[in-house]
Amino acid sequence: MIDVWAPLAERVRLRRLAPGGAMIGEEDLARDGDRGGWWALDETLVEGERYGFLLDDSDDLRPDPRSRRQPGGVHGPSAVFDTDMFEWADESWTGRQLAGAVIYELHVGTFTPEGTLDALIGRLDHLVDLGVTHVELLPVNSFNGRYNWGYDGVLWYAVHEAYGGPAAYQRFVEAAHGHGLAVVQDVVYNHLGPSGNYLPEFGPYLRDGRGNTWGASVNLDERAVRDHIVDNALMWLRDFHVDGLRLDAVHALHDDGPVHILQELSERVDALSAHLGRPLTLIAESDLNDPTLILPREAGGYGLAAQWSDDWHHAVHVALTGETAGYYEDFAAADAVAKVSQSGFFHDGTYSSFRERTHGAPIPPAVPAWRLVTFAQDHDQIGNRAAGDRLSQTLSPGRLAVAAVLTLTAPGTPMLFMGEEWGASTPWQFFTSHPEPELGRATAEGRIGEFAKMGWDPARVPDPQDPGTFERSHLRWSELEEPAHARLLSLYRRLTALRRDRPELTDPDMTHTVAAVEHADAAPEARAFRIDRGSVAVLVNLTAEEIEFDVRAEDRVLLETTSARVHDTRIAVAPESAVVVGPPR
Repeated sequence: MIDVWAPLAERVRLRRLAPGGAMIGEEDLARDGDRGGWWALDETLVEGERYGFLLDDSDDLRPDPRSRRQPGGVHGPSAVFDTDMFEWADESWTGRQLAGAVIYELHVGTFTPEGTLDALIGRLDHLVDLGVTHVELLPVNSFNGRYNWGYDGVLWYAVHEAYGGPAAYQRFVEAAHGHGLAVVQDVVYNHLGPSGNYLPEFGPYLRDGRGNTWGASVNLDERAVRDHIVDNALMWLRDFHVDGLRLDAVHALHDDGPVHILQELSERVDALSAHLGRPLTLIAESDLNDPTLILPREAGGYGLAAQWSDDWHHAVHVALTGETAGYYEDFAAADAVAKVSQSGFFHDGTYSSFRERTHGAPIPPAVPAWRLVTFAQDHDQIGNRAAGDRLSQTLSPGRLAVAAVLTLTAPGTPMLFMGEEWGASTPWQFFTSHPEPELGRATAEGRIGEFAKMGWDPARVPDPQDPGTFERSHLRWSELEEPAHARLLSLYRRLTALRRDRPELTDPDMTHTVAAVEHADAAPEARAFRIDRGSVAVLVNLTAEEIEFDVRAEDRVLLETTSARVHDTRIAVAPESAVVVGPPR
């Protein structure tokens, strides 16, 4: 049966097309009396057949809002794609829980020279050797143009054709599982892209008079819109065998209903997990610093598995770079790194100078540490800088090594951004390929305006529409053969191995982490830190002088970025270096 939610239409027709575009025929859909706003036709389309809808008396073809494939882009007809036709070979896959995980975030279009899902399969051995457990893909749903970060998607059910479409996505997930890697898909439910969004012609998908950073807010007052979100989430997890979803900017989901959409999602996903017999994970990106997201539903929370911790990023970024402009200002506080290491949030009811108000709430000690995803770099924190510069483009090799140690010994669930593990020299910039010139100009002008409060030079902002911006953002895999990059990669591999070997580093009890700062009155980038993870201590020296730390007589050096001098119960850590010590096992 063909059906579509189109409460704004007085007439809905199905147009069937040959692959070349010639019309095969048209049929009227009938109102479904049992479901308000739905139209249906008792008809079956064959695999690969092109089709679309005509609303009222218009002759403008519109793609199916739940299209599984858009071979000609978001303005063209939909194509039938039956996910059940794929013969999966991952029957033995039992999934991976988030506790103890290491996540690797990547963008399909710039991870390999080819920018496809099939090319990504060829790099899975690298991720296995690195020691990651979960591969997180930036959004892959259909957007207008050939390349984009993915957050301008308009057809949430279809995989972007330039990446290989839905068939390639199935091949990728199966291959990832064959390598022992879980797949997390980044999904965007808080807004729709600016080009190719025909959903408002079908029904009130967007809420009038209430918007967010990206435009009109998604209308969560409508049951059919909520189902559009929930059904999409279940599709990725059930039909494409995905292991988890990263929910983009959930603070932009305005929901005043009795059950928040995030709670509804967690309930439905938990039920599917029980049915499938493997863990399914929901991770929120949130600007709220609100533990409600990750508290159990029986404790009044939404029951999500985890949320990103921007506070951890900001504290570590300031300690490594000394940048204190914009939202980094508060994180120059002497206790910033220690507080996020012990408590998760820095702003937990404290005043935020960037927001000019108090912000956040404390995380209860009983919440497992792995429910916070922590990172020193990610797509936003690099790509939303004026020049899209990575830490590797400004920091010394010593400080890059310290960043690795802090990230992979943190109490949370560590996440790496593609190329971070070898100190990639390439930037990762904001790029778009809007075919509409006026939209391209508006995007470029908007980017320049965004940087004013951060104090960044607008002249450094690359044009998102320039193809060179996209090309510059590709990883250069040949760098792995260069000595400096190879040394850093080796450190990351040793750190993931140490994390697996020492249970203290994956201990979920947040009360077992104690952190302190040395030289608190120094500049933010010239301090030293001690972070005790149970019996394992992480000693970090970002000063210009050698610093001595107390250790126990039985402690041994487990990992060092620069040779440390040990004498009795003291260890001397060189400038811009880190040492991990603990008792032998």
